[in-house]
Amino acid sequence: IEIERLIKDLTPNDVAGSVVKARILIRRGDYEEAEQILTSAVEIDPIGEAALELGLLMKLVGRESEAVASLKPILAAARNQRTDIELLRLGRAAQALGQYRSANQYFRRAASLAPGDPAINTAWGELLLEKHNNKDAGRSFQIALSSDSDWAPAHLGVAQSLRDENPSAAIEAAKQSLKIDKALIGAHLLIAELAYDDGRSKVAEASLVRAFEINPLDLRMRSLRAAIAYIEGRPDDFQSEVSRVLSINPQYGNVYRIVGAQVARHYRFDEAVTLVNRALALDPDNSQAQSELGMHLLRTGDEDAARVVLKRSFETDPFNVITFNLLKMLDAVEEFVTIHRDNLIVRLHPDEANVLGEYAVSLAGDALKTLSNRYGVVLKDPILIEIFPRHDDFAVRNVGLPGMVGALGACFGRVVTLDSPQAWPPGTFNWQATLWHEMAHVITLHMSNNRVPRWLTEGISVYEERLANSAWGRGMEMAFAQALNDGAIIKLRDLNAGFAQPQTIALAYYEASLVVEHLVEVYGESVLHELLRAYGDGLDTDTALVRAANINLDQLQETFTKALTVRFDALSKALRTFEIKELLEDGDHIQTLRSLALNHPENYELQLDLGQALYGAGQLDEAIDVLKGAAQLIPIASGPNSPHALLADIAIKQGRRDEAMSEFATLLDHEYTGLEPARRLAALAEETDTAEYKVLAYSRIAAIDPFDSGPHGVLGRLAVERGDYDNAIREFRVGLATGPIDTVVAYTDLAEAYLLNRQTENAKREALLALELAPSYERAQELLLRAIQ
Repeated sequence: IEIERLIKDLTPNDVAGSVVKARILIRRGDYEEAEQILTSAVEIDPIGEAALELGLLMKLVGRESEAVASLKPILAAARNQRTDIELLRLGRAAQALGQYRSANQYFRRAASLAPGDPAINTAWGELLLEKHNNKDAGRSFQIALSSDSDWAPAHLGVAQSLRDENPSAAIEAAKQSLKIDKALIGAHLLIAELAYDDGRSKVAEASLVRAFEINPLDLRMRSLRAAIAYIEGRPDDFQSEVSRVLSINPQYGNVYRIVGAQVARHYRFDEAVTLVNRALALDPDNSQAQSELGMHLLRTGDEDAARVVLKRSFETDPFNVITFNLLKMLDAVEEFVTIHRDNLIVRLHPDEANVLGEYAVSLAGDALKTLSNRYGVVLKDPILIEIFPRHDDFAVRNVGLPGMVGALGACFGRVVTLDSPQAWPPGTFNWQATLWHEMAHVITLHMSNNRVPRWLTEGISVYEERLANSAWGRGMEMAFAQALNDGAIIKLRDLNAGFAQPQTIALAYYEASLVVEHLVEVYGESVLHELLRAYGDGLDTDTALVRAANINLDQLQETFTKALTVRFDALSKALRTFEIKELLEDGDHIQTLRSLALNHPENYELQLDLGQALYGAGQLDEAIDVLKGAAQLIPIASGPNSPHALLADIAIKQGRRDEAMSEFATLLDHEYTGLEPARRLAALAEETDTAEYKVLAYSRIAAIDPFDSGPHGVLGRLAVERGDYDNAIREFRVGLATGPIDTVVAYTDLAEAYLLNRQTENAKREALLALELAPSYERAQELLLRAIQ
């Protein structure tokens, strides 16, 4: 208000004041008046701030030739522009004209003259952000804020750089910018986008209303309103918003690009492709639209078409990091081994194909068959699965940038991507459960026409993991019970938003699966089918629940809360914390623990602490009794210091190997990725020659780390012993592919399995390969003779 008062009576020759007034007018959508003021100012100074602002305004309203006419003279005078302010102006003009390399150089030179200048560093950050170089952009914004912590555009820049990596932090940064400048429309729009992604439509609407009040002609605001109308199935409102946008800027293909981007965030990728093609029909040289179209096409599985449009984008704008990354990724994937089986197309890195090809393809096929039958789905289109040995390659395939911290797999409907077991240290990643999880998404997205909310599709996927293998879904039970004790359970109406918060995402996954389990227990499995179809018809959650189960979300919350209390009552009680630190500071540590544990037999922490203390003191017999009691309180406890792990250690010390193996087997029931207990069980099984435990231990090691060559040979020989020659052949083949210690023996083992399976030609080939390496190896010679005879 004060600024407007000061510039109200500006003289026509006050160029600086005219620019300030024009900027205010542009912020609130008074484009025509701003143009008049700037045009007059440019007559006085044709290469100054007025020319820059006029050029930017002309671009905004789609008058491209006039924009160029206003901006080019600024760059033409570059030789005489040497101050930081002049270089900043040159950078912004070059950026507007698509001269990104020059823009970057101008911003760098400006920053060298004024290293902490917030305007320069923010403008530089915005250029980097436009090219998806979020890391360097964030650094520029932080430099700006270190000089001026109240520089609102820099706070907004930080928010935009964090939007995909950490949405909750992005919202906080956007809110901070609004505390400084409540009319910063970009912050309102970012909050609206992120809130709508989380299903908080009222928050999104409120932010859009505020943006509308600031500038009813803002093109991005109108485009977001169009996107929400499209997603919610309001075609008349969608068309009305698009028409209003195009009346302001007839060349603004970005309206369709922005709608397409929002539709894609709701996993409707085929529609996103159609929308962005409409954007390019209006604005054929829009490199950002071309890049985003390439991404959407990749998510539909059309990699050939994606490559064509991404190349076109790169030719126009070689500085877009996402475009570059995607093209580089496609070049790498082109070298992958492709396996076709039934309705699956599986692409594997050539270094991994001979190993994962034996396991991943059959597992994906089993998952698709099981889930299709359970949900009554017939898939017409093939499902593309791509598995990456480097996590950053997986991330680029999904979002165009490295990162995606915490993600292990992704599903876009007809496309599934996955980290390979080699992307993570052995024992830290259950790739089989992840693959099954993503295949469940294939079904739920298909049944709902890609409209299922995240809480339900993730809940079904985790639920289906547990149905496939009960050991896959046990990692969160204790954490969830503790969350119940802490009052940290997410309300169902906020469950979708829980997936966007780093501190609640793991809880949200597990809680969603419990909601699904509860629905099935109360209403039967068919309720999931009905819910998915209801979402596919465009219904919201309350209406979908009424159709499927004749309840609303609040009623579901009530019954779900009661069910949680019943299910987790014993576990929650056992996990209640007990403050014992002060009690243990003086006196006999073990005796104090013994007394406390005796008085609180229901407390797991006390029983485990006492058991561990007794174990450490060598009082093993008493430790056994206490640890068994702790194991009864929480049978699912896992880890190296859990009751079952310590009981196994004690049994080994006391020479009771059978009991030790039993404890390790129990531990593996609750800790699927427990590589160390599996290896210790394998060693004991070898010592005792216990086939049952050999199979369990080596199968688990091979499942967790299929690139460990040792287990495959053992599993192959065990399969031969029981006459299961097909599995023996598979294990021996995988063992060879992993690079066994003794290649001669591995070839010979495979030759024997082929011979026993009456595949004599294959047996001859493998025996000859063994003899090429060791001509005098008698076992291979004998097998070759038998194969010939």
